[in-house]
Amino acid sequence: MLGLPEHVRACLFDLDGVLTRTARVHAAAWKQTFDDFLRRRAERTGDAFAPFDSVADYDAYVDGLPRADGIRSFLTARGITLPEGTPEDGPGEETVTGLGLRKNDLVLRLLREQGVDRYDSSVDYVRAARDAGLRRAVVSSSTNCRAVLAAAGIEELFEVRIDGNTAREKGLRGKPAPDGYLAAARALDVPAEQAAVFEDALAGVEAGRAGGFGHVVGVDRTGQAAALRAHGADLVVADLAELLENRR
Repeated sequence: MLGLPEHVRACLFDLDGVLTRTARVHAAAWKQTFDDFLRRRAERTGDAFAPFDSVADYDAYVDGLPRADGIRSFLTARGITLPEGTPEDGPGEETVTGLGLRKNDLVLRLLREQGVDRYDSSVDYVRAARDAGLRRAVVSSSTNCRAVLAAAGIEELFEVRIDGNTAREKGLRGKPAPDGYLAAARALDVPAEQAAVFEDALAGVEAGRAGGFGHVVGVDRTGQAAALRAHGADLVVADLAELLENRR
């Protein structure tokens, strides 16, 4: 059914890169945030300015991770450690909290200016899953998940939403830990082994494999099919339309 094993009863979808095209917005916001920080740091230290690569660095260090984890991951790769900061920090502070606030402000601005594009093939697939009686959840590390779903006009397609706000409230670890997907399966009352995870991020695919889910579908939007398989995807497609075609 829908290109999935027969035992699958629920579909758990990542948001950015699978359902919506906001990955480019996030990548642009990360680049501006990190480049501003790295440029100021280079001016102080006299080191050469090495900008954030919105493809290679985004895929390797921040894609699919909670905001703070993405900041730590990228800075660690550059040999940089920043204070965590406090809730009172503003977006101009050179702390993990401050950089996170700066990045979020930029995302919200870009969303207002550019809107939200969606992958229509993914929306068709979610509707087909609904019509086939499969349970459906969206799982995202973004605290803006609900706003993005509403802007894309697809909020009503999902029975459960697990996002960055849920993670903070319930103490869920971010990807590659499977906590978010496991929470979605519990909310749908479906065992992990009877749920399929749909992910475009390497960390998300790792989360699906670590959680013991029945099927992990890697969605290759950026030419990383081999890496998705290496990180645990059972199947890799360039677009969810391929799964609809496979049922004919």
